[in-house]
Amino acid sequence: MVVPPHHNWFRLLFVWKGSIIEKIYPRLIILFLFCCAVVYLRGEIFQVKIALNPTPFTLIGVAVAIFLGFRNSASYDRYWEGRKLWGSLVLESRSLMRQVTTLSGLAMDSVEIQHFSHLLIAFTYALKHQLRKTSPEADLRRLLSPELTDRLMQARFKPVLILREMGYWLQQQRQRGQLDSITLVTMDTTINHLSGVLAGCERIANTPIPYTYNVLLHRTVYLYGLFLPFGLVDTLGWTTPFIVVFIGYTFIAVDAIGNEIEEPFGTEPNDLPLNAMCQIIEASVRETIGEAVPTPVTVQPLIVD
Repeated sequence: MVVPPHHNWFRLLFVWKGSIIEKIYPRLIILFLFCCAVVYLRGEIFQVKIALNPTPFTLIGVAVAIFLGFRNSASYDRYWEGRKLWGSLVLESRSLMRQVTTLSGLAMDSVEIQHFSHLLIAFTYALKHQLRKTSPEADLRRLLSPELTDRLMQARFKPVLILREMGYWLQQQRQRGQLDSITLVTMDTTINHLSGVLAGCERIANTPIPYTYNVLLHRTVYLYGLFLPFGLVDTLGWTTPFIVVFIGYTFIAVDAIGNEIEEPFGTEPNDLPLNAMCQIIEASVRETIGEAVPTPVTVQPLIVD
């Protein structure tokens, strides 16, 4: 996720890091060169004049803008829903750790409390890795016993098994008399909320925007950009490449932004900073039980992973 400094309006015109132009400038260069060729040939291909009127492009441009607006709205809804789910994960993790430390009657430096806290931290990292399709082994081995880690690494849905281990922990404390039935239900409800966050994230990750919709918009945007210089060359002359590239930048950039944020759990600059939020949860949990808080890892300037 890009966390920019507070630039004034003038400096924002020249920002490169985190701007979508960093991703699309090769396409804009190709479009510019194509427009230059159209101007040089005066709108002719194989000595056949491609005579197009600018009026249809106005109507098509409005339609494309509306479609892109709807698509980007859907993409941002997915992005914001993912952010709310991870905000809920932070809230429920802190609440669960508070309940465990204050309602169980166990000492904060006890082995049982430390084991549960590590399970909770491991759940957040396992969820992050599942959403990003990366291996959680390093984080799990850092937090859990070798036997439990080996068992989890054989499972397909590792966060689900960690939630089950939390349930077993509650059951053991209930059998030992550390928890009464009301407290047990309260804590189990919080664990259910964690399961709800997991299911919500899986829903977003496993249900992309329909492929045919993306293909339709993608083709329309690029065909519009390729035919536009033929409709403007007779009117604008040598300025056609600059005008077309500016219009193309608007449409292509909006299309690229929609592609990037529709999958909010990835590792691109504008995706959600899952690693940073995992570190926040780990710091909160460890601080609650009096353990040393790890130093946050910075990936690169302006970028929070």
